[in-house]
Parts: sequence; C-alpha cells; structure tokens
Amino acid sequence: MTDEETKIEEPQQEKEEAKAPDEESNKLRQELESIQRERDELFGRLQRVSADYANFQKRVPKQVSDSVAYEKEKVIRSLLPILDNMDHLLKAHSAESTSAMVQGVEIIYGHMLDILKSHGVEQMHALGEPFDPMRHEAVMVREAPGKPVEVVLEEIQKGYRTSDRILRPSRVVVSKAAATQPSQPQNQEPNEDTPGKGNT
Repeated sequence: MTDEETKIEEPQQEKEEAKAPDEESNKLRQELESIQRERDELFGRLQRVSADYANFQKRVPKQVSDSVAYEKEKVIRSLLPILDNMDHLLKAHSAESTSAMVQGVEIIYGHMLDILKSHGVEQMHALGEPFDPMRHEAVMVREAPGKPVEVVLEEIQKGYRTSDRILRPSRVVVSKAAATQPSQPQNQEPNEDTPGKGNT
C-alpha cells in the first residue's frame, strides 16, 4: 500500500469513528426525550387525579349532608299528619265525650306506629319475655310467686328497634326469686316475757 492510499484511508476511518459517537448520542437524546415525555404525561395524570380527589373530598360531605337533610325532612313530613290529627282532636274535645277522645288518641297512636314502621322502626314486645339485657333495661325487680325468675312482669316504657339495632331498650320490671324464710330453731330459749322466767 502506497503512502497516498494510507493517507486517504486515515481520514475516512476518523470520520467513521466520529460518526459512531454521534449516532449513540442521537439515540440517547431520543431515549431522554421519550422518558421526559412519559414523565410529563405521568405528572399531568397525577395532577388530574389530585384535582379529582380534591373535588371528591369537597363533594362527598355535601352529598352526605344533603342526604341526611333529605331523610330528616322526609321523616318530619310523615309526622305532620299526626300533628294535624291531634290538633283536630283537641279542638273537637269540648263537643265530644271522653270515650270519643280516647278513641281518637288510639287512632292517632296507631297511625304513629304505622309511620314509624314505614321508616323501619318497630316496637319491641317485652311483657312475659325472658329478661334480655341487650333489649331490656331493668328498673326494678319484684317477687312474683308462680312466675319464672327473670321474666318481664311489667313494661314501664316501650322499646324500639330497627332491623339491625336497638334504638331504645324497653324499661321493665323483672321477676326475682322469692326470699326464703329463715327456719325457726327447734330449741328456742324463752325470752324475758316468757312465763316461768320472770325477773328475780
């Protein structure tokens, strides 16, 4: 190989060597740009999620508050006819007999129970039932000959429940075991008033 040929090959080799780093740097630049685009996309998505969550936090308490207010209004509206009936009954009382007044109150009481039932609330039956501390609150215990022990003898105040919880326990009187009389001793010594043991 001549000197001229060697001189021609050397610049060409230098060009190829210089070209290789340029290609690699272009490839790295493209990868960097791709990563930056992906980062920007993820950051934008994170910002949207954060904004949605902030809106959700503001929206949920208002929805709960509105729902509670709506349910409360619904219950109050359902009770208004009871007040109307009581009002009519009280106005008509002067012209009606006591038995008619009692009958009117019974009708209104039944109407009230129906309204409570429509809202999922029921009275609990306690009289004659075995005492249950989950459903009953004992305000008194009383001996009841012939009755089993710890049975409800009397309802002082009605209890109410929904399908899954006790709203108010029944206040009740509960039976207890009769107290046993102490047996009299057979050989009782006479007291001072017993004849035969006078004061000496």
